[in-house]
Amino acid sequence: MFALAIGSEVGWGAFVLPFDWLQGAGLAGVVLGFGVATVLILVVGLVYATAIRALPRTGGGVLFALFSAGRIPGFIAGWSLALGYTGIVAMNASAVTLIFRVTFPGLLSHGKLFDVAGWDVYLAEVLVSILFIWVFALLNMKGVEFSGRFQFWAAVTMLTCIAVLGVSAVYAFLTQDIELPAAVPPGQSLLTSVFVILAIAPWAFIGFDTVPQMAGEFGFAPRKVVGLMVTGIVTAAMVYVLMSLVTAIAVSSRAADYSDSAWPPAEALTDLLGPTAMVLVVVAVSAGVLTGLNGFIAASSRVLYTMGEAKMIPPAFRSLSRTSGTPVFSILVIATLCSATPWFGRAALSWLVDMTSAGITVAYFFASIFVISLASGRIRSAEAMAPSAGLKILGMAGALIAVLFLLLLLVPSSPGALGTESLFALIVWAVLGGALLGLSWSRFRTTDIEALHREYTDAEPQ
Repeated sequence: MFALAIGSEVGWGAFVLPFDWLQGAGLAGVVLGFGVATVLILVVGLVYATAIRALPRTGGGVLFALFSAGRIPGFIAGWSLALGYTGIVAMNASAVTLIFRVTFPGLLSHGKLFDVAGWDVYLAEVLVSILFIWVFALLNMKGVEFSGRFQFWAAVTMLTCIAVLGVSAVYAFLTQDIELPAAVPPGQSLLTSVFVILAIAPWAFIGFDTVPQMAGEFGFAPRKVVGLMVTGIVTAAMVYVLMSLVTAIAVSSRAADYSDSAWPPAEALTDLLGPTAMVLVVVAVSAGVLTGLNGFIAASSRVLYTMGEAKMIPPAFRSLSRTSGTPVFSILVIATLCSATPWFGRAALSWLVDMTSAGITVAYFFASIFVISLASGRIRSAEAMAPSAGLKILGMAGALIAVLFLLLLLVPSSPGALGTESLFALIVWAVLGGALLGLSWSRFRTTDIEALHREYTDAEPQ
């Protein structure tokens, strides 16, 4: 489960975006921003850990909202999670071609189709991204045990490469005359810089919350979830800060030299440490991308499966493979949807980051509402859990943090405000969700939520 969480949390962004973070927030802003974000996300992690103890079922993120707030909030939470997780699958698939552009220049630059926001889109790159999506879709159809083994070894490989890069870069800094970049960008306050990082926190740490979506499929005690959540979140934070630090050391005061680079951190580290650094970064980002593809296809398919079980969406989504027990139809739908994103090129990555942050934050909010309901005794729990003021405070803190993240994304004057493309895509996703809900409403309204709740809390986790 740790490999699922950390492999999902740390993806392409940790290796591709540190240069952008340093340009937007400065080194001090990045370090302090991730420090504050870690504390806030740890609170949300404790919310999820509490919710899982009460309801250790597959698709927990959907059920938390359904049982505590009702049908419409349950659908909103599920559809928001589907957006967040599917968006991460698409992002990792699009990042595959970026790796090829840097490691094998020109190899896939064939069949130019068009230009999107200054990024040339080639047919060969599109086809390779789609191939990776479908390979991992098929891997997930084999079952959670098979994909889990891959997740473990890929996560170990990624963390090992990061550790070697970190030690090497710090040694270079201590033994060479290297000037670090500015603490904050010129003319920008430290507070603004921190908010720039906070706005991406839901996206940066997305992954620890895949645990409740898979909670029913792993044989572990729900009480162990707290340690799992905390370890995963802190490890991800350390990776983000370390990769930002090594990028700052490598770039030094020469940011202008890398501003037009397709992959600034990799090129700067290669200039500082030699070709071995490029190999380490490529191996690490490849492992991160592949664990992201694997983990989020698994998590998003369980979200859609649970929505199908609750009759929120057409019944085909609840179908399971007779051999592996995996939600095959849901996996096929996710792979099909994600196959559209490589056609938008690298520009789609920044749009998807914003969209996924919004979707995941909505899920944070409803998980917090579930814990508040537990605290008041309104919700049945699979584990004996007495109502308490402490639980209520935890739930309220989680809800306030979720609202803060949403405001950072939706208030136009915010440093992390959504762009026009992201807002448009969110509206399209909402309209699509509304259409699906309309098609399924006659079935969904017949769902006996209380009976379903009793069934899930009285039965063994699954």
